[in-house]
This record gives sequence, C-alpha cells and structure tokens, in this order.
Amino acid sequence: MRLVGLDRELSELSELLRTCVRGEGGGAAVIGGAMGCGKTELLTALKSEASDQGFMVLDAVGSWPERLSPGSLLRQLLRSAGAPPGAVALLDGLHGRCEAVAEETGDLPWTLDAADTDVLHRLCAEAVRAAEDVPVLLCVDDVQFTDPLSLHWLLHLIRRLRQVRVVLALTECPLSRPAHPQLHAELLRQPNYRRLTLGTLSPAGVTALLAAHRGATPDPVFAERCHRVSGGNPLLVRAMLEDSRCASDPATLVVGDTYGDTLLSCLHRGRPALLRLTRALAALDGDIHAPGHLARLSGLEPAAVVRGTGALESAGLLDGIRLRHPVAAQAVLEGLSAAERSTLHREAALMCYEEGVAATRTARHLRICAGEGGSLPWAVPLLREAAERHLNGNRVAEAHSCLEAALCFEADDGERVGLRALLASTSWMLNPSISTPHLGELAIALSDGRLSARHTLMLAKYLLWHGRFDDAVRAVAQMDDRDERADPEYAAEVRATWELLSVTYPVVLAPARGEPANDDPRSLSAMALSRVLAYGPTDGAVAEAESALRAMRLGKHTQEWLMCAVAALSFADRPETAARWCDHWLEEARARKVPLWMAEFASLRAGIALRLGDVTRARSLAEAALAQVPADSWGVCIGGPLANLIQAATDTRDFAAAAEYVAQPVPDGMFSSRFGLYYLHARGCFQLETGRPYAALDDFTRCGELMTRWGFDQPTLLPWRSSAARAHLALSDVRAARGLADEQAALVGEGLSRARGISLRVCAATRDPGERAGLLEEAVTNLRSCGDRFQLAGALGELSREYGLAGQASRARDALEESRRMERECGAGAPSGAFGQASAPGETAMGRLSGAENRVVTLAAHGRTNKEIADTLTVTVSTVEQHLTKAFRKLGIRTRKELPRKNIPEAAAR
Repeated sequence: MRLVGLDRELSELSELLRTCVRGEGGGAAVIGGAMGCGKTELLTALKSEASDQGFMVLDAVGSWPERLSPGSLLRQLLRSAGAPPGAVALLDGLHGRCEAVAEETGDLPWTLDAADTDVLHRLCAEAVRAAEDVPVLLCVDDVQFTDPLSLHWLLHLIRRLRQVRVVLALTECPLSRPAHPQLHAELLRQPNYRRLTLGTLSPAGVTALLAAHRGATPDPVFAERCHRVSGGNPLLVRAMLEDSRCASDPATLVVGDTYGDTLLSCLHRGRPALLRLTRALAALDGDIHAPGHLARLSGLEPAAVVRGTGALESAGLLDGIRLRHPVAAQAVLEGLSAAERSTLHREAALMCYEEGVAATRTARHLRICAGEGGSLPWAVPLLREAAERHLNGNRVAEAHSCLEAALCFEADDGERVGLRALLASTSWMLNPSISTPHLGELAIALSDGRLSARHTLMLAKYLLWHGRFDDAVRAVAQMDDRDERADPEYAAEVRATWELLSVTYPVVLAPARGEPANDDPRSLSAMALSRVLAYGPTDGAVAEAESALRAMRLGKHTQEWLMCAVAALSFADRPETAARWCDHWLEEARARKVPLWMAEFASLRAGIALRLGDVTRARSLAEAALAQVPADSWGVCIGGPLANLIQAATDTRDFAAAAEYVAQPVPDGMFSSRFGLYYLHARGCFQLETGRPYAALDDFTRCGELMTRWGFDQPTLLPWRSSAARAHLALSDVRAARGLADEQAALVGEGLSRARGISLRVCAATRDPGERAGLLEEAVTNLRSCGDRFQLAGALGELSREYGLAGQASRARDALEESRRMERECGAGAPSGAFGQASAPGETAMGRLSGAENRVVTLAAHGRTNKEIADTLTVTVSTVEQHLTKAFRKLGIRTRKELPRKNIPEAAAR
C-alpha cells in the first residue's frame, strides 16, 4: 500500500532514527490505530529508511495463535538476518526451559526464576553489544499479541533505551480491549517516546490514494462511492481497486471477493471475539443494536461489545450499526456451517420477536433457520404477516420465501391449507410452473372440504390456466354461495372472477352478457371485453374499459382485470389508447419486479403493436414475454405470445423463425381458450404465406367455428373470414372467397375500422380488375384511420398496381412510394402484401418470382397447359400447380388471363 497522508508520522519516526544516530540515546514509538489503516505500511517505510541509514533492522510479527507460545516473538526478532550471533545459542537454551514452565503455568502470569531472568538479561546484553557497533531498529508488528516471555524481554530492553543506540518501533491494534498496560507504562518513562495514532482517510485522502494507484485523478463519483463503501479504510480501498481492475468501465466500482477476503483477513488477524461480534452484527443487520443483546448473540461481555464496536467503527467497517456492504456481511458469515448460521439466526429471530422488531425484519431470520423447523408458536403467524406486508409492497419473491418458511414450522391442518393456498398464489406471480406442485395438495383439501370458497375460486383459475378443465369444473361445482350472501365484498370478487374466466375459457364457463352487478371496476373491465367480443366495438364498452382502468391500481387482485380492460380497448379499434395504457402498466410491472405481470403485459402490448402495424416492436415484446416466463410455464395462455411471434415473423418474411415457433409443442387445452383463437389464426397466416393454402384454410375455418360456438364471432377480434378468403384465392376458388369476403364486409358495417379495411382488401381481390380500385381506395381510408401501417402498406401496394393497370402512372407511383415507406416504418420484410406486391410503372413483375416460378409463369403466359409445362420442364404437374399458386399470389392475380404477357419476352417461353 502506498503511503498517503502519513508524511508527518513518517517524519516523526525518522527523527527518532536521527536522534539515535547522533548518540542522544535510544527511542521508542507505538503506532496505534484501527485495522487496515496503514500501521504495517508505515512500519515498512521506517524499516526501509533505517536500512538506508545503516541500521541493523530486526523485526517480528505477533499473532493470536502464538500469543501463549513462550518466546515465539523473541525468536523471530533475534533470529532475523543480521541478528547478534551470540543470541542464537542463548535462545536454544531458553527454549527448553520455557516449555517446562508453560506446561506448569498454562495461561497464568509468568513468574521467572533466577536462571530464566539471567538468560533474558544476557539476550538483552547481546542486543546492546550489537548496538555499540551499529544502531539497531527493533520492529514488532501487532505487539498486542506478544507472548509473556517475549514481553519480559522487551521490558528489560526498554529500561535500558536511554543509554543504547536502539530504536523500538511497535504497532498496536487494541481491538476489543487494551493490550499490555505494563508495556505502555514503561514506554511513557522514556524521553524519546512517540505515540502515533492512524485513522481512516477523508474523502480527499481516498481520492489521493486512488490517484496514486491509478496514476490519474479518479472520477469523483467513483471516489465518493469508494469512500462510502470503504469507510476511508486504506486497505479496503486497495481491495476495491483490485476488484474493479477488470471492469469494462473505469468509473464502475466493483465490490467483490477481494474486498470480502481483505475484510475477513483483518478480523482473523485480531482476536476471535471481534470476529464473533462482527458475525452477530452481520446477522442482525441493524435490527437490534443494544450492547446487551449483541452480547447475548455473540457470547461476549457487554463491555467487550462496546469496545469491539468502537474498534470496528474506527476501522471504518460500520455504517451506524451495520456493515457497510452486503459483501462484507456475506464474507464474515460464510465461515459458519449451515447449522451454526441457523442457530445464530434462530436466536436473532427470538430476540427480534421479544423486542417487537418489524415482522418483515424478524421473518428474515426465520427464513434462514426454517430448515430446522420445530415449535415456535409465534413463527407461523409472524411469517404470514410478513408475507402479506411484502405482497402489499409488491415484494413477491420475499413473500414467497416467508410462506415457504412458514410451512416448515409446526401448524394445525387448517392453517397449513391456508398457507399452501397463499404460497400457490405468490408462486403464480413469480412463475406459474412453480405453483403446480401446490395445486395437487389444494385439490385434495378441496375434496376433503378443507378449502375455503375464496381459495377454491383461486384454485379453479389456476387449474384452467394449466388446462385441467375437468378439475376446474369440479372445483366450481363445490363452491357454496352462502359465503357470497354473507360477504358482499367476496360476492363482488366472485362475480368479477367469473366474468374474467368466462371471456378467457368460454368452453368451461358461458360468457356473461348482463349488466355489471355493481360498480366494481374489475367487473366493469371484464364486461367491457365480453361486450366487445359479443357485439363488436361500442362506445359504451370503451367507456367502461377506460373507467375501470382509471379506477384500479396494479396489484395481485387487479392485474388480470387491467389486462381485460386494455384488451377491450384494443379490440374496440382504440389501439393507440390501448397502447398508452398498456405501456403504463408494463412499466408499473417492471418497477414492481413481478415476472408474470411483466410477461403478460409485454405479450398484450405485442398484440397491440401488431394491430398498429409495428411488426418489429411486436416481435421484440413477444420475445421479452417468453424470456421473462418460459414457454412451458404459460399453460394454455401460451397461445398469446406464440401467436404474436408467429404473426410478426411471418409479416417480416422470416419464415424460418416462424416455422420454429409453429413447431413448439402447445397444450391441447389451449384450443379451448381465447388464446387458442389467436394461435390458429397466426398459424394459418404462416401456412398461407409459405404455400400451404389447404392447411391454412383448415386453421382459419377451425378458428371461425370456435368463435361462432363461443359467441365471439366478431371480425374486430380476428378477421378469420378474410383470411379464409385469401386461402380460397390461393386455391383459385374465387366464388368461395367472394362469399366469405362479402359476409365479413357485411358484419363489420359501414363505419371506419381496421376490420373493414382488411375486409375491403379481400373484397377487391375477388372482383374484376375494373372494380378493384374503388374498394382499395376505401380500404386505404379505413386503414389510415385506424393506424395499421402494415395493412395500409399492403393496400397501397395493391392500389398502386390497379392504378398502373388503368394507365394512371403518377397515382401508381405515389401510392407505391407511400407503400414502401410504410413497409420500412413498420419493419415488414420483402412484402407480398395480402395479394401481391405492386410494381412501379415500367418495372417487370417477374422480378419478384423465383427462377422456377419464373419459368412456369413464362410458359403459362403463352398458353401452355400444366401438363405441357410439366413435360417441358421435366417436373410433375403437382409441382407446376404449386409454383403457379405462389406466383399468382406474388403477382396479385387469380387467373392465367391476368398474367402480364407484355412484360414476358416470347423467347423466354421457348
């Protein structure tokens, strides 16, 4: 360690050396101060200076394990390099005599006989004789651990310092109690005696130390945090510099293993009592600070606790009554076995309970010692209270840990069932898969009549999520409405939950269609979504959804209903309003760090982004949802994020990624939930865009059948008829396509809407060329009003083509330029649109076809039949049909008559 701020101290010590050299007698200095504050470094600097001045330097280091080893420190001193030769033989003789004495006296004060005293005097004389030839510097680091025999020798030498050229330099860390008062008394009698006390560094001192090590002025924020975490302790500053050495940003302070190891080494170098006290402080972490309680936990006397905390404070290790950094607490507790740590925290928990410490703080200790279990009558109620407080503060992980710990202590059966239900609820918010093991036990409790109605409703909701519909139906069937009649608040919760489940799992519970029973915002939000799904967008449903959103705060009793209200706005053609609300709740969920909430709001927001044509953001949000909660934890609701990913990948023409999403296994129960509709529609779009129109038609038809059966048959939810019409067009079944397109156009009505814009695009594709432009212009108007840039880009591209065919080159060019700009903005890939990509005036349409498609279309354009094309190209008729299907879609045509022969050289047909 480099000396910073110790120039004055080093100058005083140097003066002692000069006084000795001038023959003015020997001197002594004691360098005191807290652990890690530079005592050893100052002593090292003094030894270096003494060597330069020709001193004989003898040094030794005291240690706690050797404090009772007779003569251990003396042997270090007089066996140093350059020590007086005659001292070695005397030491060997004294060694045997000391062992015998130690066996007899043990830890009692030393009483030396004449022979021992004579040996010590002769050793002292050897040192004095050596000093006649060359001045001597005797250095003892950590003198507080000097063994009694060596201490007697030092006292002999100190009494002769006035007449000899010997300088004695000692370092001392008093730790939990004063060391060797008789030594200090003798030193005070010496005329050339200095007492130096080193302290921690000021903020300016830390900055100077950092600059000395780094060779440049440190970042002020880095220096300030370094001072705060180290408490100004120079050794800990150096440790943090080492931890931060490999950080990518020089301004980033890393508090790591070196910091923890250094702090622990300081404590190990001192008395064991200080380590015990520090462990007690680390375990309590500020919960209790009375010396009596610290003494009880550490096994020390209250006076020793006061001195020990003073030593830790002077070393900068404490901030108030806490260790300055979690790494410090971790380092001092790691040395304990699991059983020792559990015992420590069990006693800490009992003290906290007796002193009325906050439940959440007391629970922290119980969570650590819960593995022991046992009977603590107050533990379970306290842990439950702590869990509820953590939940109110949106600290779900801490609440989960408290409930897990509560189950480890003894409790009656009814209490355990309640705890298990609460644990399932908190597990759910972290990751639904974690709750699965608890559902079986709750189902058993339900069958035995031990589960309350409130918990039964919760169990039914979780069973539905995991696709266990039969179990959920049985759970609902066992609910008794007597609780509802007795408790209006509970009745409102049941009603709201029932409505929520009915719009999510309509195969189990018929959707509610009536008026909300009360002004409960949860009921309002669920009913708003139910009405949009049943009747389409209405101003009343939108007003109810927004009213519910304004009335609720994010919490475990509102999160799902908030999602209902946002979904209602999205399906009611208010995507921008829905996006603002969803962004707000997503940020709230992130701030509260509840994984399931973050994932569900991210998935919902991805769906809204798709309705706004923001394909890139939709994909990013859907990926974030699955990163937050793994796919296998979503249950039947996996259809939501997967549908968004499939649709976004398809729209960006990343068919390889879309195929991977489609290949992911999904639970069968998903198709009995609203999320299964999203999945079927997205998968159908992928099948259609990748040349599998029959498979696409199957998905769209099944989606429509389920929507009709459940009473959700509104194009604003999913325009399945338009999509199915596109599949029929790909199969050249124009009649079926036209019927579906017209049917959907009639359902959406005359008002401006996204669903009407999509419907008009398909209607245009089923009409003759001369009739398409008007329908597409109206589609553009609708899509521009709703903000779906992806659909708008496709409609503009198709309109550009129609303008081109009609000879309106300028209008065609303008529409095409806007289409391409929209495609760039929404992140779409190379577009095919719904029915083909428009070409700029004079641009060849054939440039969008693959080589095989180009050859097939060239021959078809010049009148060849499929059989003739197959024979010419040496392929099957089926292959020709597939190429024509894809080519017709890319070119935006339905029949061979519409093939652009004028843009195909006749030579290409040959």
